[in-house]
Amino acid sequence: MTVEDWRPGPMEIREIMRHIPHRYPFILVDRILEFEPGRRIVGLKNVSANEPFFSGHFPGHPIMPGVLIVEAMAQVGGVLASLLPGAEGKLAYLASIDRYRFRRPVMPGDQLITEVVVIRVRGRVGKMRATGRVDGEVVADGVLTYSMVDLEGISQGLVDGQIVDLEEVQP
Repeated sequence: MTVEDWRPGPMEIREIMRHIPHRYPFILVDRILEFEPGRRIVGLKNVSANEPFFSGHFPGHPIMPGVLIVEAMAQVGGVLASLLPGAEGKLAYLASIDRYRFRRPVMPGDQLITEVVVIRVRGRVGKMRATGRVDGEVVADGVLTYSMVDLEGISQGLVDGQIVDLEEVQP
């Protein structure tokens, strides 16, 4: 799906998985709530007590690891990058994480709402500002840089969100 095919309204998990290759247990975005083509996206992560990382981080005091908060925010940005003009056949790789701040813990039962706004896109590289909120309060924010990788150049493609070898895909 390209930006031209986008219809207003929420994007459910099946549609999200057509845009990014992440799968359980590592897909960290459950729904896209808002989308402004080429500019902005808002995604939701329901943080459940059943998340596998909570058993060890930390027993008796579960807190979502900061790196997974960043990853959840980057996945929302990856959906936005996949809908930018020229993104067909490409996959956004996270290139850098800058100026991130964590303001309060994210815990089981929270809904992490991530807003990602395009700062700039130059060629295959782009920057986005990401802000995560729980109950309207900022929990994390920073700048993500991504690089679009042409999967066809390495004989791979993105088919319904799954990376496949193009030689194995039947016409």
